[in-house]
Amino acid sequence: MNTAITTINPSTGRVLAVYDAWDRSRIDLVVDAAHAAAAAWGREALEVRKAAVRRLAEQLRAQKDRFAGLITAEMGKPLAEAAAELEKSAITAIYYVDNTERLLHDEEIVIDGVDAWVCYEPMGLILAVMPWNFPVWQVMRFAIPAIISGNGVLLKHSPNVTGCALALEQLFRDAGLPEHLMRALVIAEPDVPREIERLIADDRVAAVTLTGSNRAGAAVGAAAGRAAKKSVLELGGSDAFVVLDDADVAVAAASAVRARYNNAGQSCVCAKRFIVSHKVVAEFTERFVAGVRSLKVGNPTAPSVQMGPLARADLRDALQRQLDQSLAAGAQLLAGGRAVAGDGFFFEPTVVANARPGMAVFDEETFGPLASIAVAHDDEEAIRLANATPFGLSVSIWTASTPRGVQVAKRITSGAAFINAVTASDARLPFGGTKKSGYGRELAAAGVREFSNVRTYWVPKAV
Repeated sequence: MNTAITTINPSTGRVLAVYDAWDRSRIDLVVDAAHAAAAAWGREALEVRKAAVRRLAEQLRAQKDRFAGLITAEMGKPLAEAAAELEKSAITAIYYVDNTERLLHDEEIVIDGVDAWVCYEPMGLILAVMPWNFPVWQVMRFAIPAIISGNGVLLKHSPNVTGCALALEQLFRDAGLPEHLMRALVIAEPDVPREIERLIADDRVAAVTLTGSNRAGAAVGAAAGRAAKKSVLELGGSDAFVVLDDADVAVAAASAVRARYNNAGQSCVCAKRFIVSHKVVAEFTERFVAGVRSLKVGNPTAPSVQMGPLARADLRDALQRQLDQSLAAGAQLLAGGRAVAGDGFFFEPTVVANARPGMAVFDEETFGPLASIAVAHDDEEAIRLANATPFGLSVSIWTASTPRGVQVAKRITSGAAFINAVTASDARLPFGGTKKSGYGRELAAAGVREFSNVRTYWVPKAV
């Protein structure tokens, strides 16, 4: 269990760092300390927790440039996108500082002859299994509401962003939070399934959250079920970007480029399937492909670069497999289509047309810069195609009529619907999916209450 973890710069393919994986005894010492820290933290007044989270926001901004460099080195996104993770996390921290008292306020219940109320109390130590695609934001959007509501965090981050995980642990200390309240575990990849299952069953761990693949989510959800513990899963997505026949096509096409190729398409909420009315598909396709071809791909530390590499070689290989299978099944290649020659794990921004159910680019989650265009002859077919997926994270509808867009959205199963806007997460709104995109919610009131014990109090009034 002492296998080393090696991080690789995806822009160059070169080794960044090597970390010694922990043995079980070291893991258990850390869990002990984190469990004790969480118990003590849950007894602190809300004002103390709010002040700590405010300091956390200050540190996120103060250390923005250092973290951006680390994110870019470990997973390859452009520096501006990496820095945006820190600012978004800071904004979220301030949102919870300003609103948690309201969100966790005791709720009085009117019952004759009884003083009754509902309160939100800390659960304890929460295990978080987090992905590499947003190394700071994915952690912070869970950790900030968990911490301010009185819990501790045990972080198992993706191996390829181990440097980010350890830097986040130090960030909490720099903000003056208790030393063991947020701990990052360094576990060798072959040992992760066994150790995560063991930790979920451990009485020191109160609940678990995972953002990641469906396979990992199924394993974590099953383990949590066996342990009768709360779990929140944010899994894959194959979001539809639906362009109706009355849409502003120029705006929709420009937005579609951002919706698909942000973070090199490595996001669960990136639009992946573009379902376009037959009346406007020619214009949309022309504008969209032109926008995709204009993207500058290269070294993500260069200010002018808009898209960096994929985070790992295996991700690039999987994307090529999905593309090749779809072209063999009848999809039409309009742009890109291959890995970029040279160092690193770069892949050309790619567009295919004639996509339909039964093709890998339509049926599977394409986690990279690959967009598929499908044609709908009317709203009914657009709805049918949008729903023809096992996923249900979000949907984006483009139309000149808001009522029409809302009515179409209501018939598409998803955790969120955006009308004439690109799907995004926002601290003020709950975030999460349906179907195989998972369950539970992060952010807003739901996020701060997901890992709270919703407790009822009942006290008969004196006669």
